Amino acid sequence: MRHTLKKFPDELQLKILEEYLSTSISLKELKEKYGLKSDGNIYNWMRKFGLKKPSEGEIKLNNAMAKEKDKTLQERLLEEENKKLKQELDHERLRTLALSKLIDVAERELKIDIRKKRGAKQ
Repeated sequence: MRHTLKKFPDELQLKILEEYLSTSISLKELKEKYGLKSDGNIYNWMRKFGLKKPSEGEIKLNNAMAKEKDKTLQERLLEEENKKLKQELDHERLRTLALSKLIDVAERELKIDIRKKRGAKQ
């Protein structure tokens, strides 16, 4: 007795492939859900439509991009402000370091005390 093969239309094949490629569903679960006989169906369809299973890195990148899209306008504005404030803080740290070096050089070269000494009367 011959087994009858289920013929899936292209639209359904693409729907199944999209579910497989975009979710964490396993091949076993997918086979049970759609009544597929083997893993070969999925792999044949992927070849037919020129698709491949994304790598872990690609999945992480897609997830990060999806999270970025989901951010509200206020969150993006706050992130921009945060970035700007960090840049300003770095600039001020460099400015403070430069001024401190300038004072060190002036004290050494000109032999004058510029910095306030500890315990000095005010």
